[in-house]
Amino acid sequence: MIRVAIAEDDFRVASIHERFLLKMEGVKVVGKTLTGEETLKLLSKEHVELLLLDIYMQDQLGTDLLPLIRSDFPHVDVIMITAATEKELVEISLRNGVVDYIIKPVTQERFHLTIENYKKKRNLLENTTEVSQHVIDTIFGHAKPLVKQNIGMPKGIDPLTLQKVIDIMKTVEDGISAEEMGEKMGASRTTARRYLEYITSTGEVTAELEYGIVGRPERRYRIKG
Repeated sequence: MIRVAIAEDDFRVASIHERFLLKMEGVKVVGKTLTGEETLKLLSKEHVELLLLDIYMQDQLGTDLLPLIRSDFPHVDVIMITAATEKELVEISLRNGVVDYIIKPVTQERFHLTIENYKKKRNLLENTTEVSQHVIDTIFGHAKPLVKQNIGMPKGIDPLTLQKVIDIMKTVEDGISAEEMGEKMGASRTTARRYLEYITSTGEVTAELEYGIVGRPERRYRIKG
């Protein structure tokens, strides 16, 4: 569960963003603030993991808070949600490590996309013991999609389940068998193999026979490159 705080000088906008979050799984709003001073107090009192920060706060610019947040609360990730389009303010935000920048007015679709992307990258890091180039490319947005999106899903392939399989594939370093995938995704070995074979058919995943201790071969799936 990701603990989220909203720093927004318009309580009506803050309420809208809170409603957006309430419709999503895996996130919890732990506080809302109207000023920079209130924001720093909240961060010192609550364990906040993600801060949705406006720039035009009532007492100071949100960008002025960024160095303080980086210094005193380094565990807090920041997403800017603001009407500010000045190049200088965008540059300051980027230099201070914000993970995304959304210009108001924010649509629910864009809001959800940002939070879901953040959740996936966070989950990827949390479930990876040794970081590979593929993991890095995924985090920084350079990875190619494992599934070609311009073709329809065949019968028996659910897009949401497929995405779950893809996310799991990104966390394994030495490949994965159908049995191991089934355990991770909470499905049967047969179901896991169906999805793994589909991803293999797209050309982005390889499957090779490997022999275990007792000599029984099994197909092991790996992301290319």
